[in-house]
Amino acid sequence: MLWFARKQGSRMIHSERHSINRIGWLRAAVLGANDGIVSTASLIIGVAAAGTARENILLSGIAALVAGAMSMAAGEYVSVSSQSDTERADLKKERRELADEPELELQELTAIYMGRGLSSDLARQVAEQLTAQDALAAHARDELGISPELAARPLQAAAASALTFSAGAAAPLLAVAAVPVDLLLYVVPVVALLGLILLGYLGAWAGGAKATRPVLRVAFWGVLAMAITAGIGRLVGTVV
Repeated sequence: MLWFARKQGSRMIHSERHSINRIGWLRAAVLGANDGIVSTASLIIGVAAAGTARENILLSGIAALVAGAMSMAAGEYVSVSSQSDTERADLKKERRELADEPELELQELTAIYMGRGLSSDLARQVAEQLTAQDALAAHARDELGISPELAARPLQAAAASALTFSAGAAAPLLAVAAVPVDLLLYVVPVVALLGLILLGYLGAWAGGAKATRPVLRVAFWGVLAMAITAGIGRLVGTVV
């Protein structure tokens, strides 16, 4: 959380900027990078464990990067667009209710503030003043939980997810290009694990949280996914 105070006239205005404002793109970015590292590294490990040539391993990894980035972008766009559609529908309904039943909506807003601890008289005053200023914004924020900072942004989520997926997938691919084939099963997991640790740290830093739990979380699930994929690849390679 970043904060500062500035003087306006004879008053000090305390301003804050919270990390929650980043939640839309941060969630998509962490998901994309994590999936890029884990899925691409797991695929490479599984194919390498089956005794495949470097060229085929590299081709499989590149295909996974391109397909994964497009899939992540499309999935995020569709998912967040559905959220955006729901928000617009709720706002349209609220706008209609404000026009048809303004007194009932005022009572509803008053009840919300009373539920948060204000006295009935003060809650009514707050509801009246916010309604006079911007009734729809007040109901969107306090009744529906919709705010400009947390509103769904499909294109932003899709772009963040695709770009970070590609960045995450690039690390194990570079290892394939630079390391002898017989060392891939040792080097790629290490590269992927280091990438996951870095991702956990950066995600925690961007979100203003402590890094220990995020780092352990992404590392554990990433290692588990790579281990299972390597086992399946080795099994298939032995059978074939």
